Amino acid sequence: MRFLLRTLINAFALWLSVFILTPHVEMNSWDAAADAAAADQSTISWPLVWTYLLVALIFGIVNGIVGTVIRIVAFPLYILTLGLISLIVNGLLYLLVAWISTLIGFGLSVEGFWWGVLGALVLGVIAWLIGIIFRPLTKRR
Repeated sequence: MRFLLRTLINAFALWLSVFILTPHVEMNSWDAAADAAAADQSTISWPLVWTYLLVALIFGIVNGIVGTVIRIVAFPLYILTLGLISLIVNGLLYLLVAWISTLIGFGLSVEGFWWGVLGALVLGVIAWLIGIIFRPLTKRR
């Protein structure tokens, strides 16, 4: 239940971050015709909603596995830079998610490295704020 709630929070935060950084960070679903129809009307494009959920799931897996390994290996660098390297690491993980989702055939597209860093920063701040609101629901008993 907790993993599902975190994935939903990350999907919503991903949607907001793409909305904020829209010319430089975009989300492409596997059904371009449904996206074009949803852009003309004010309807929900379900393939795009599923795309956000799948990319949030990919982001959670990449952050959980690759991010943990990088944080352990680069621990001295985190200490040396007083944690500022985490902005670069999170930007690289954001770009890795964009690359993986593009290989699958849908997902995130980022214009460049610094837009990836900014996208990761915006995503992290929004997910943190939403997580504060839903913290009582995610606490373990």
